Amino acid sequence: MKILIIDDEKNICISLKNILDDEGYKTKWVSSCSESEKLIESWEPDLILLDVQLKDENGIEFLIKIRNQKIDIPVIMISGHSGIQEAVLAMKSGAFDFLEKPLNLPKIKITVKNALDFHKLKDDYSRLKTDFVEQYKIIGDSPKLLETLELVKKLAKTNSKVLIRGESGTGKELIAFALHNLSQRNNMPFIKFNSAAIPVELIESELFGHEKGAFTGAINSKKGKIEQAHKGTLFLDEIGDMNLSAQSKILRVLQEGELQRVGSNETIQVDTRIIAATHKNLEEMIINGTFREDLFYRLNVVPLTCPPLRERQTDIPLLIDYFCRKYSTEFNIEQKYFSEKAISFLCDYDFPGNIRELKNLVERMYIFVDRQEILIDDMGLTRSYTPQTIQSVNDGFFEKTLPYHQKKQDFERIYIEAQLIKHKNNITKTASALELQQSNLSRKMKELKINS
Repeated sequence: MKILIIDDEKNICISLKNILDDEGYKTKWVSSCSESEKLIESWEPDLILLDVQLKDENGIEFLIKIRNQKIDIPVIMISGHSGIQEAVLAMKSGAFDFLEKPLNLPKIKITVKNALDFHKLKDDYSRLKTDFVEQYKIIGDSPKLLETLELVKKLAKTNSKVLIRGESGTGKELIAFALHNLSQRNNMPFIKFNSAAIPVELIESELFGHEKGAFTGAINSKKGKIEQAHKGTLFLDEIGDMNLSAQSKILRVLQEGELQRVGSNETIQVDTRIIAATHKNLEEMIINGTFREDLFYRLNVVPLTCPPLRERQTDIPLLIDYFCRKYSTEFNIEQKYFSEKAISFLCDYDFPGNIRELKNLVERMYIFVDRQEILIDDMGLTRSYTPQTIQSVNDGFFEKTLPYHQKKQDFERIYIEAQLIKHKNNITKTASALELQQSNLSRKMKELKINS
């Protein structure tokens, strides 16, 4: 660790240098702020000991200057003539601590160690927060995604309840975090709770907390997820899997802003923004009596839908590039790339598992493919047109108006791809079934950009 001493008293500088050198630090000293500026830039000290009264400049003014320059180095102010007001001003200006002369040897050692330890913790926290935000990064610029993100920006400014809907793997958790991160609650906790991942008998204890002795195994009192998210955001994933008893208690939190821990009659006030998500049909569950209608309308103040990946095809190359860089760094190997044909194939692929499926695919390619270029054959995928998928394509096929030749091409592509799947991608059998020459089918597939 490198420490820079700035003081116009030579004896003080030499004394401090000897003390700190004995502790294993690397130290340099200068007698003026003007000398220190170049040294701060070139030597990059980890800590500065700065006198308040210097010949060329006031130490507190110099501290303010380096803070304005975004120089994030801990500074300990030292002085023999200052009062309480200067000490307070130094701390408000960004000093870590303030030491008075004559300097106390044990106090110098402790203060220097504390300043360096605190700064390391601060750096670690900053790095962890950056990694945390990176984990929730949303990749893409397709119209569907941009439309969703525009709504997220509007909703983030409010405390409105939000119900995020969408297929599995579409990034509902990422959208929930974006709502939190863009809100005024972003410096408070973002707590996740997945109803599908918790046994039914533990859901209420996990959500609302419990008191000591509330049930067998409850050896200590415990805050639930809702309390942990006080002043922040609670993301209730897979809300459709929550039992009716827990649903009624969540409703109370939404209506009254209060809860009771399991095994307690005490009411606890909470200020927690609740964002829920599901891939299930809640309206159908209400009819079946497995989801509370009043809770649905409380949560569904603003419905927000995550578009499936098949509706964000222009985002697929961007996502591939992002995941390739991610796994290159994670596995510490040279970055791989997908061939143009492989990317074209994936842009036309149905992705029933959405972004999660694409992410898993890229990770799998990094594990099993030894060369840099990843080809179509490496992926082991075929067109994922199932009868259900084809039906979903056809549902709106005749509603959307397009030029006749384009509509005809769409129909041919869907039909030929479905037949290829039916005949296990055997072009000869498919051509025979369609009563076409194999060469004519191959030409048509090339024309429609269908990969076999």
